[in-house]
Amino acid sequence: MAPLRVGLLGTGYWALRVHGTALTKSAQTGLEGVWGRDPAKAQDLATRLRSKGYDDLDELLGSVDAVCIAVPPDIQATLAVRAARAGCHLLLDKPLALDVSSAQAVVDAVDEAGVAAIVFFTQRFRPDLEDWTKSTAEAGPWHSARLLHYANIYGPGNPYATSAWRKQYGALWDIGPHALAALLPIMGKVTSVASRSGPTSSDTVQVVLTHEPLSATSTLALSLTMPPAATTSQLVLYGEHGARARPEGTFDAVDAFGTAIDELVALIESGERAHRCDTHFGLEVVRVLAAAEQALELPGVEPSG
Repeated sequence: MAPLRVGLLGTGYWALRVHGTALTKSAQTGLEGVWGRDPAKAQDLATRLRSKGYDDLDELLGSVDAVCIAVPPDIQATLAVRAARAGCHLLLDKPLALDVSSAQAVVDAVDEAGVAAIVFFTQRFRPDLEDWTKSTAEAGPWHSARLLHYANIYGPGNPYATSAWRKQYGALWDIGPHALAALLPIMGKVTSVASRSGPTSSDTVQVVLTHEPLSATSTLALSLTMPPAATTSQLVLYGEHGARARPEGTFDAVDAFGTAIDELVALIESGERAHRCDTHFGLEVVRVLAAAEQALELPGVEPSG
């Protein structure tokens, strides 16, 4: 099979550092061109990737088999619908969208067009963690889980410090998708959500989830503004056989994206469309995040007595 002709939509750090780098390294893809909302940036990135800059999105969509999208989530949803309707397979970023209706529109467009689509939940494409997730799910049932992801993106030189959508939507929508992608395959579908925000000077949020079929619970503690000395990432599950902690370690996002590319190509070649990180799963994640966001506005109950 000839290399998959791919277009890159986006011109930021992630588009270059991860999407563009992985696409140019992959033996299964050929980077046909780059499109961005700023044509000058698109041309600059295309030059750096030894590709072609496109001013006309429709022209690029008509020249490729698939697109990789690396833009803010609200912009991504619109572009994904447009690309799917043009018959392009999709490699999307998380979260799928920033509201349920936009995420549903992507799912509908993908299903109607019959294209293959994968949402890049980064650590779900790390083979050692995916093996751990499968074995942990099989070792259940788990009574509860606790996931902490306390980060700080505002240190010197952090490429995400100027991200407008992260500043507006915070850790819930940036880290939350990663947390749910890790928990849902193990703990099961979410049936109820409660959440509370932290100090007004931070974006810290605490979320409590109830999962079917056992009414097991999980707690998420998320932040992009935690003091550097307090940053941490950990997931621990508790059940009849004791506690099990997720191995953290380090990994290369470019390698993970390369795995996602390989899996998208495999879907296209096989004709299969279901995938553990397809748009239906992406929609499920957005539904939980939207419920958690709504629950932040609900009043708490004061202790009596």
